[in-house]
Amino acid sequence: AGLIPARSVRERLLALPSIDALLQAAVKTDCKGMLDETMLDSLLKQSESVVVARTIAPIVEPEPVAAPRIHNLDHYKLADFPMQAKDVDAEITVHFDITGKSVTEGKKEDIQSFFNDRLKQIRRLILDRNLPNRPIAVNEAVRQKKQFTGRGNDFTVIGLVKESNTTKNGHLRFSIEDSTGEVRCMLMQRDEDGPSQEIVHAGLMDDDVIGVSGTFNTSGDLVFVDDIHFPALTKHERRTAGEDRAVSAAFISDLHLGSKTFLEPQWHKMIQWFHDDPLAKTIRYLVISGDGVDGVGIYPGQDRHLNITDLYNQYSRLGEMLQELPDWVEVLLLPGNHDAVRPAEPQPAIDPELQTDYNNTLFVGNPCDFSLNGVRVLSYHGVSIMDFVSSLRTVTFETPEAAMRAMIDRRHLAPSWGGKTPLSPEPEDRLVIQEIPDIFVTGHVHGHHTETYKGVNLVHSSTWQDQTDYQRMLGFQPKPCILTVVNLHTHAMAAIPFV
Repeated sequence: AGLIPARSVRERLLALPSIDALLQAAVKTDCKGMLDETMLDSLLKQSESVVVARTIAPIVEPEPVAAPRIHNLDHYKLADFPMQAKDVDAEITVHFDITGKSVTEGKKEDIQSFFNDRLKQIRRLILDRNLPNRPIAVNEAVRQKKQFTGRGNDFTVIGLVKESNTTKNGHLRFSIEDSTGEVRCMLMQRDEDGPSQEIVHAGLMDDDVIGVSGTFNTSGDLVFVDDIHFPALTKHERRTAGEDRAVSAAFISDLHLGSKTFLEPQWHKMIQWFHDDPLAKTIRYLVISGDGVDGVGIYPGQDRHLNITDLYNQYSRLGEMLQELPDWVEVLLLPGNHDAVRPAEPQPAIDPELQTDYNNTLFVGNPCDFSLNGVRVLSYHGVSIMDFVSSLRTVTFETPEAAMRAMIDRRHLAPSWGGKTPLSPEPEDRLVIQEIPDIFVTGHVHGHHTETYKGVNLVHSSTWQDQTDYQRMLGFQPKPCILTVVNLHTHAMAAIPFV
């Protein structure tokens, strides 16, 4: 109507049952501009004589809109699939799952063993690259610091990052420690490009395992860092399913069934698509990367946000919903931080007592390293993304793929001890990425993204939950109800929305 309400009239406008008559009075009298108290009084008086006709819309269930026919796109053709998924035997090989293998007692010795094993594993990976010097122990470098002082007298150590921070001048300051000692380091900010300056800009995470090359300052109490070394990964050669086993795998996460914000109409739309669409008949596997249910008692006041308040009923309903999928689809279900398992990672599979209503689902732990028809998949729920957001300046909740790249570069899923990710101090650190996957998938922060990074297909799985109060407070808008599909033969990826 051409009216701009002043702040002073806001409460009066909101208190009106309808502003239709007021708007019609404004149009009739050609009132425009700032709607202040005087103009509002005048329009309200004139609106008393205006009769507004209303049409009440019928209350009916909205009809689902058919999903885009994504299989008509050039990069994802049905011609790439010589047979339907139901005609191909399922081949699932689990390489690692903590279920039934956790032996830690949480003692100090377990924590020491955990970090020593991490250092040993990632040190071996760093040594696979061409380092400028043979790495030495930290105490040996300190003992010979006079020899390693001054330009051209570089040395290399490998250890865990401690107390990383940025100085007011923009330099990166941190300590490196191994089992023999600790030394303070400084990586200077310079007006140049290169991997080291990218690290200065992004920062480091506490308990990262890295190699450091540099020299001591004249006083011998600080190492000026020339280079930082992560494990080598230039270009990963992906494994593929054979042409006679060319099927697809689909990925989703964070259903949060039981929450009032679970998007059930969109779920049923996807189920209908699975039964009717030709592309769906190529999907042999569905991977759900954690938080299948919203859980109970996960945070204070959660019961106010639940429409299924009993944990057993949540899992029972989820089992019923998964049985609505076509019988050729094999489901792999990981736990997340909302599931009924221990919060410390790695997490075992959901308790067998909660698995009774499932007949097409393989329950595995978080993370899980497995192969589908020969294609290696690493699925991780992704709680540690929050630590990457708080530690690295290049990672945000809107860009979880940046955290996934950092995990691949570090060859570790959750480096920081004592952060937002509770870690179980197993004798072996099973969060080290020992084998580069062909597909790396996460969830947790309710975004969606696909890309190929250094030969690895990155999939950040979409949620099936609408924006929560907490996300609204943060100003974060999730990207819900997107099914990611990957051709295990060609590694083509497609995203199918059901919103």
